Amino acid sequence: MGKDAVSPKDKKGKEHMATKPMRHINIIGHQNPDTDSICSALAYAWLKNRGSLEGLYEARRAGHINRETRFVLQHFGIKAPRLCTDVSPQIKDIDIRKQAGIDGEMSVRAAWNLMRDVEIDTLCIVDDGGALQGLITIKDIADANMDLFDTAVLAAANTRCSNLLETLEAELVVGNADARIDSGNICIGTSPEIMEELVKPGDLVLVSNRYEAQMCAIDCGARAIIVCCGSAVPRTIVARAQEKGCAVLATPYDTYAAARLTSTAAPVRHFMRTKELLKFSVNTPIEDARKVMASVRHRYFPILDENGKYCGVVSRRNLLNLHRKQLILVDHNERQQAVDGLEEADILEIIDHHRIGNLETTGPVYFRNVPVGCTATILYQMYGEQGMTPSKEIAGLLLSAILSDTLMFRSPTSTPQDEAAAQELAALAGEDIPTYAEQMFEAGADLTGRDAEDVFRSDFKVFSRGDAKFGVGQSIYMTDKSRAAAEELVGPFLPEASRREGLPMIFYMFTDMKTQSTDLMYCGSIAEQIVREAFHVEPKDGKAWLPGVVSRKKQLIPPLLAALQAHQK
Repeated sequence: MGKDAVSPKDKKGKEHMATKPMRHINIIGHQNPDTDSICSALAYAWLKNRGSLEGLYEARRAGHINRETRFVLQHFGIKAPRLCTDVSPQIKDIDIRKQAGIDGEMSVRAAWNLMRDVEIDTLCIVDDGGALQGLITIKDIADANMDLFDTAVLAAANTRCSNLLETLEAELVVGNADARIDSGNICIGTSPEIMEELVKPGDLVLVSNRYEAQMCAIDCGARAIIVCCGSAVPRTIVARAQEKGCAVLATPYDTYAAARLTSTAAPVRHFMRTKELLKFSVNTPIEDARKVMASVRHRYFPILDENGKYCGVVSRRNLLNLHRKQLILVDHNERQQAVDGLEEADILEIIDHHRIGNLETTGPVYFRNVPVGCTATILYQMYGEQGMTPSKEIAGLLLSAILSDTLMFRSPTSTPQDEAAAQELAALAGEDIPTYAEQMFEAGADLTGRDAEDVFRSDFKVFSRGDAKFGVGQSIYMTDKSRAAAEELVGPFLPEASRREGLPMIFYMFTDMKTQSTDLMYCGSIAEQIVREAFHVEPKDGKAWLPGVVSRKKQLIPPLLAALQAHQK
């Protein structure tokens, strides 16, 4: 297990958590995350959790972790953030009613009482492990009670004697409370003359205080007699019942009330719904749940947790109390680079070093955009502003992000602030910059076991200008051999990538660190023309050599956008 980079350790924060629910806030970078996107999210979560009393911050990732980033995380012993590709509201984002599940052996009467007491018309039945077995509604109970002629219901349901005792508030005079009723009918004993014809062996007989009726029921082979009206049971009846193996229960209810209540001692499992249950997971999108709820007349729906165990119920009314997910965006501020469902979430902060994009927010946010080579540089400045020193591991993450984004200060996006921050972070992390950077870049360029799509998506972003939309990927290599191998692998995949992404044009940069140049491959009907006009070069065989071009953000995107704009006029 790696070191926890995001758990709050601040004492005051823990005390606050004990008294007030903490907001859960995700810190997340762009899709197809690079090292800066992942490391900045982890580093900012570490800082926020040590300075905030208002929330619990968690670093997340919006896509697959590339090999360079995986090397960095392993090198510093940090666990990768959890995947998050969609921030649309889910069932977990509403107020779920935490109604406890009930045992299937609970009597119908007890279930009805519970429904009345807690003002709910649906109860969920669970097993000992918390797994959902079925549900019972007030309609199901009403239907059961209206089936007046089902005198064998207790036997059919294999009802526990204890259920009957509880329902009738009865005293067990003779018998075993753990016994089960597995045969016979429910009947009312009136006179011995009638009972001799009515009562069959194994029946459950309700009797009054008449001695003759009690004795007759026992002699007819009754499994149990229920003595009503709180009448005392004579010793001779007790002795006869013991002799014949007949249970004796004494209830304060009169015969009419006891007769009405007896069938309600049956367990709810006998009546519960088990087939085609409409249930939701805590991860079910709200929109999907809303469609299902609109199609049926049920009021409450069971909810299952992450482990598939029952955890509560939800109604249509609960959907009105939606708690939107709260996000902090790092290393991007453009909608097309963000996770899905962003418009249904609340953005609290944006920390970035790219151009201002087309992102809209529902309210004012803390927006920090600084023209430096890496988001991690901005975060290290914020550490200093708050008087915080990152741990060795976090310093290593910040250092790695800066080295990656600035190509070890060779990129034109690199600034003196980036280099100064990297030097201080290297000292904190105990790393030699040239040695560590070479290890990191080599790990990222390793093609062992990788397919074309894996390499392609290691660092790929979508951009737009007007109606034009295109994608740009980049891979960085330390040797001609590794770069050429990557080109041979990825080049044929570009048309397929264009189709899958729904993009009319795709460009891919194969950047050589040592020669400070890029082989630009492209795909699309006008892509070659755009490359020609943007860089004043003559492409050949679907590739253009761009000497001195190593930065996607500063050296590739602006000329491409300018050429596209000119082409649209």
